[in-house]
Amino acid sequence: MNQKVKLDKKESTTTLIHTLSHDGRGITTVNNKTTFVSGALPQEEVTYKITHRHSTYHQAEMVEVIQASPQRVTPICQHFGVCGGCSLQHMSTETQLQLKQQTLLSQLKHFGQVEPEDILPPLTAADSGYRRKARLGVKFVIKKNKLLIGFREKSSRYLADLQECKVLHAAVGQRLTVLSALIASLECYQDIPQIEVAMGDADIALVFRHMKSMTEADKEKLIQFGKTYSFHIYLQPNPPAKITKLWPQDTLDRLSYTLSAYQLTYLFHPLDFTQINLEMNRLMIQQALSLLDLKKEDHVLDLFCGIGNFTLPIAKYAHHVTGVEGEAEMIIRAHHNASYNHIHNVDFHTANLMEPLTNAAWIKRKYSTILLDPPRTGAKEILSHFPSLGAKKIVYVSCNPATLARDSGELVHQYGYDLKKVGVINMFPHTSHVEAMALFTKECV
Repeated sequence: MNQKVKLDKKESTTTLIHTLSHDGRGITTVNNKTTFVSGALPQEEVTYKITHRHSTYHQAEMVEVIQASPQRVTPICQHFGVCGGCSLQHMSTETQLQLKQQTLLSQLKHFGQVEPEDILPPLTAADSGYRRKARLGVKFVIKKNKLLIGFREKSSRYLADLQECKVLHAAVGQRLTVLSALIASLECYQDIPQIEVAMGDADIALVFRHMKSMTEADKEKLIQFGKTYSFHIYLQPNPPAKITKLWPQDTLDRLSYTLSAYQLTYLFHPLDFTQINLEMNRLMIQQALSLLDLKKEDHVLDLFCGIGNFTLPIAKYAHHVTGVEGEAEMIIRAHHNASYNHIHNVDFHTANLMEPLTNAAWIKRKYSTILLDPPRTGAKEILSHFPSLGAKKIVYVSCNPATLARDSGELVHQYGYDLKKVGVINMFPHTSHVEAMALFTKECV
């Protein structure tokens, strides 16, 4: 229903929310304009304030809930609404999953003109303490006389004043204040803009980026902090200076995670790309293998393979696996992980999968199955090679439903595959970020 009101940016107005946008904002119609209300849920009566006016729509912030939806829950974090790290903590987990599934199916239909034959149940796990990788901003704020650590404020370039983070692993998320006190005690406290957090199964690394040379006294404080809280401490000066491990004083600059179901252990550098949600990564691999339904005679191509996250479990069931990745360092790591786990039916290649590929030996082979896990930009450039590769089955792992939809349209309408199954992966609970997995098959190649 269109609401006729006089809008004042400084005053709040009452409205009824009728649906959700793909990023979780409530939608209402005011003066014939779609109005997006952050923090509101469908069928809620709320008051709101306009924050931005546009020619065809408005943006607004919810002020108060007058009549709450049954889908509304109490946010798990005291900083929700201020910190921009999460946007959906006011929704039940079930509602979040429904939103993500709706977003995925809508974009498949809109951008790819495709619909799946079957929808997979959402993959979901713990919704707090799940995050094992993060980039934390650091800033000393003169007006507050306080050193802040964490994520930016909602819709702002300023850091939020955080005491905790409920989605970060508790070893870090519940220690933001002691970490802040540590940095504030350093001589170079104004020259540390970021801290990179990386965790394996047990060990936790903190990588301190610093703009100026660090004194020995500051280094000793970092070492003592590492000893006290069992953190690995790394220093990352301005490029091209090398990242160095400060504590523990050993030569091994690796963390590790396991896939116990497949008796695999992965070694990785703290700055390597790995999935931020370790529990969900295990479930994702399990689902991928189920969809692949591999046979001992299968030859599999793993595109965007990284450190071998999917490659090595696949190798347990297939005749041979070829992994391809654009970053040479990741391929070195994949080789090492294969050797470390005594897996020999694999080969790895470095190739920019966003550029034409003509002379690579691996692109001239035939494969029964393809798995790909591309970045947010998708895999459009490599798809034209798929007809010659001969695969009857494709599993596509996506971190962006828009590019998955685009590429799905290509696979279905250009290359004759059928979209058999698709489902969401709740890799980032409490955020609007949508990860998904899709299965494509082709009877005749």
